[in-house]
Amino acid sequence: MKKQHQDRLKAWELALLCALCLTLSAAVWTQGKLQRIEDGLIRLHVLAVSDEEEEQRIKLRVRDAVLSFLSPELETVRDKAEAERIVSASLPQIKAAAESAAEGRHVTVTLEREHYPTRRYGSFALPAGEYESLRVILGKGEGHNWWCVVFPPVCLGAGSEEALEEAVGDETFQILCSGGHTALRFKLLELWGNLTR
Repeated sequence: MKKQHQDRLKAWELALLCALCLTLSAAVWTQGKLQRIEDGLIRLHVLAVSDEEEEQRIKLRVRDAVLSFLSPELETVRDKAEAERIVSASLPQIKAAAESAAEGRHVTVTLEREHYPTRRYGSFALPAGEYESLRVILGKGEGHNWWCVVFPPVCLGAGSEEALEEAVGDETFQILCSGGHTALRFKLLELWGNLTR
């Protein structure tokens, strides 16, 4: 009787060990996918002075000015490292473009790592995570923000999905565009990311 109880206990322990191994393997795979997505993109984050209607309008004008400057600069770039060099070297020009539309508001422009929540862009979504971010802050940046992906040029419309697929790879792109399953997958990515940071 005691031997039978021990065998049952060993089977239970073995099942738990297998479940733990599968969970850890899935977590490592998920972390790799998240890292590939994060490492392949540069995001744009524009923060308004406040939530007042006029400040939100100016925020969108600043966004348009920044994208108008960046569009030709990044049009032929296919490598994130090159895009990052271009954006970094162009920070003074980006700031000037933003200031031209900011109607006298103080503008701060930086390129730094920043945490983003999960965000849907038309037919695909990007998981929460730490991304390289071009931040354009108007005043103290206390208003609603606006964000998109500046590299690959997802903000810029035509060909944006193809550029994103090229940047992250076909398999990862399919995950980004997986419709209803995206939220669950990204929630798992977020949970795992929070545990490992």
